[in-house]
Amino acid sequence: MAIYLPELDPVNTDFPAPETALTEPNGLLAFGGDLRPERLVSAYRQGIFPWFSDGEPLLWWSPAPRAVFLPDQFQPSKSLRKFYRKSGYQVTLNHACHDIIELCASTRKAEETWITAEMIQAYQHLHELGYCHSVEVWRRGQLIGGLYGISVGGMFCGESMFSLADNASKIALWLFCEHFSAHGGQLIDCQVMNDHLASLGAAEMERNLFTHFLHQQRDAILNETCYHRQELVYSPS
Repeated sequence: MAIYLPELDPVNTDFPAPETALTEPNGLLAFGGDLRPERLVSAYRQGIFPWFSDGEPLLWWSPAPRAVFLPDQFQPSKSLRKFYRKSGYQVTLNHACHDIIELCASTRKAEETWITAEMIQAYQHLHELGYCHSVEVWRRGQLIGGLYGISVGGMFCGESMFSLADNASKIALWLFCEHFSAHGGQLIDCQVMNDHLASLGAAEMERNLFTHFLHQQRDAILNETCYHRQELVYSPS
């Protein structure tokens, strides 16, 4: 059966309404356009993100349901807390965003990654403009894990994470959840549920609730120090 997929205008940054996305494949909304900052920011403010592989047209998605974390409810296990205390890991925010994006791409198998050279360049540019942020995990001065994503008011839209040592990405997520919540952050979008996210405590949120939450939070103003370049340290309550 033929399906109709809208093509984005090459000039303006308008998108079809997210609720018009296909159910199979889940969330496919449109194709075409480009990865200019204006278009990317417009997309994330509507709950839309690009996801495509080399050799494919640029594809835009808004799946339902969404995988999310409520940062104030993230509960690390006792074993993870114990591991972190003994690990000697250092966790930082926005110290090496360009490196984190490239490592998220390079640590995946070539056939599994959507973080193409074009995507790397686009998100590194977003970091320079203050929209894309990273969490880094270090051991003896070497990057061993981290994550990156896009800030949209009171939401953080996670893009990817990687780990080169035990529990590195889990610790990055844990300390960022604590930091983000303490600065007024309300929701972390993880796009599509998978086994790894489920094991970390992610939940699924229906599209209408996610869209309502996004519209409420996308213009929220967080504590101004939220994305300052800094070290993140676990501070038990």
